[in-house]
Amino acid sequence: MFLTKHINFMAKRKIAMIFSAILILISVGSLVTRGLNLGVDFTGGTVIQVGYPENANITQIRETLTTAGYDAAVQPFGTAQDVLIRLPDQPNADRSKVSNDVIKALQAESSDVVMKRVDFVGPQIGDELRDQGGIAMLLALGGILIYIALRFEFRFSVGSIIALLHDVVLTIGFFSVTGIEFDLTILAAILAIIGYSLNDTIVVFDRIRENFLKLRKAETDESIDTSINETLSRTLVTSFTTLLVLVSLFFFGGEIIHGFSIAMIVGIVIGTYSSIYVASSSLLMMGVTRETLLPPAKDEEADEELDAIP
Repeated sequence: MFLTKHINFMAKRKIAMIFSAILILISVGSLVTRGLNLGVDFTGGTVIQVGYPENANITQIRETLTTAGYDAAVQPFGTAQDVLIRLPDQPNADRSKVSNDVIKALQAESSDVVMKRVDFVGPQIGDELRDQGGIAMLLALGGILIYIALRFEFRFSVGSIIALLHDVVLTIGFFSVTGIEFDLTILAAILAIIGYSLNDTIVVFDRIRENFLKLRKAETDESIDTSINETLSRTLVTSFTTLLVLVSLFFFGGEIIHGFSIAMIVGIVIGTYSSIYVASSSLLMMGVTRETLLPPAKDEEADEELDAIP
């Protein structure tokens, strides 16, 4: 343990709850008024991969397509010579003609451009992907609710779900507020965030359960504070090392995984915060005590035996 100072987290829980409530209101408000900037994966459209003999000038390609009348997302794909172009679905437009027009516009700037592949994603497929992604998230949350209820106690499971919903809403809200394109890679990142946040929460909950039974004379908030402090080093080290990898991916992994790395970075920061404050504070709000983890009769017998020890 590199942290020796005892931090009174629960004394600041009301401030943390107000802070979280404000962020949730901003996120929900943005989702209702602005929505998400859904990518081609969800809305449908055309994906074109082109190759250049030398390093491609992404800025120039964007300007060329804008001049040609196309609102396209352009990013490197695998190498500096390969480029992925995403075009939103255009009603009543001939997709083959659109892809040919894009290639002609690019070849007017550089005759060496080669079209490597063209994929069409229809709006119906995009809707199915969006619906299936939402169902996958709901099933994950339902499975977690059952798992935590069986492992701990029902109010612990509610607390974990509150923390997970907090993380998901704030992460999705971040993309709504910033307008960053929301695609399948970001949806995958959110599902990964659910697992990461749950793991942190379970570690804290395990220690809370242990200290409820060990610290017999301590108040509930004192036991929770002690548990958070005892697991804080592990939580911070895990988060910090994971963030190092994600920051490296963001800067050196290429634009194609920028959305994924941003979602994971935001989710891990929020998940670390929620494991410390949201999940633990929810236990206090629901009245979880030491007595909720042991049958009353056994609890009284254990207390009598301990009191009888000289």
